[in-house]
Amino acid sequence: MRLLHTSDWHVGRTFHGLDLLAEQDAVLAHLADLVVAEGVDVVLVAGDIYDRAVPSAEAVGVANRALSRLRRAGAELVLTSGNHDSAPRLGAFGEFAAAGGLHLRTTIDRIDRPVLLEDAHGPVAIYGIPYLEPEPARHALGVTGARGHTGVLTEAMRRVRADLAERAAGTRSVVLAHAFVTGGAATESERSIAVGGVEQVPGSVFDGVDYVALGHLHGPQTLAEHLRYSGSPVAYSFSEALQRKSVWIVDLDASGLAEVRRHELPVPRRLAKITGRLADVLADPEHDELVDCYLSVTLTDAVRPVDAMRLLRERFPHTVHLDWQPENGKTSSALRYATRVRGRSDQEIARGFLDDCRGAPPNEREAGLLRAALEKAGKEDAA
Repeated sequence: MRLLHTSDWHVGRTFHGLDLLAEQDAVLAHLADLVVAEGVDVVLVAGDIYDRAVPSAEAVGVANRALSRLRRAGAELVLTSGNHDSAPRLGAFGEFAAAGGLHLRTTIDRIDRPVLLEDAHGPVAIYGIPYLEPEPARHALGVTGARGHTGVLTEAMRRVRADLAERAAGTRSVVLAHAFVTGGAATESERSIAVGGVEQVPGSVFDGVDYVALGHLHGPQTLAEHLRYSGSPVAYSFSEALQRKSVWIVDLDASGLAEVRRHELPVPRRLAKITGRLADVLADPEHDELVDCYLSVTLTDAVRPVDAMRLLRERFPHTVHLDWQPENGKTSSALRYATRVRGRSDQEIARGFLDDCRGAPPNEREAGLLRAALEKAGKEDAA
């Protein structure tokens, strides 16, 4: 049996305010082509199909098209919910969806009820563990003494192994789980799941099964041969700029896990970073190759440049993030208002504000405007 492991679609997510639905739709369409090209039997989606609990109609449309394409390509689908999803909404009509080849595992009472599929070597049991928020999950699982994510996932896997032990000898096993496993490297785009205890869980919690398809971390990672994160199909932060987004192609044979291969995904628009003075960034011909990238720019001018974003976008139309870190190291210090303004005139406070924000005091013309504004304000207060 051949499996495709993906996760963390986050359909509906924006990138620095930009809509990514078109990019998400294109990359997810590629997965359907891959199913055909590789002869994939089952697609595993390990949580965070959507980016929010109540996705927009447009996001639902993109996800529906992706699932429909995968099904038409010939694959069975097994999905579980992540911390961004609404498990009840995602799992709605699950019994009916299963009849069409879409198997949803979003509730605690179905953790030990696998999707059972067959190949030439016999049965394969695929278990789905939805994201378990520790506090409610420990009560629902009947382990009120469990601590944090490790406690509730330990109980979930105990139930999986107990069910697997009752199945026919030679039954191969796969688990989908949405969790932060120790050894995984996070990026800036995951939402913390440190609720109700320490968020990380040891990989040993998942011992006893042939393959574990993990979701939550957005970079593709191998924690053990049978324990992997696929990562997100699209980059959602500049900390992922150097990642090559991918999915895992997993082969099971008669004895269990046979081979795992990585397939890199197409990149709709690359991410890149530039650091330097504004004039140099705008003039350097070496940056020509970055014109079509989503760009994060850090300016190092001694004085904060005026209208920098507009100027950058004239050359780099997809600049989405701008930061200022002057070479002289002068940045705004932490404000202790009461002590910073004591004994200072309104004019001095206003001049200091400008100096702190842009790294230079007001020039003569600006100082005149400040004086006029403050004098007018004083007269209005007196009236």
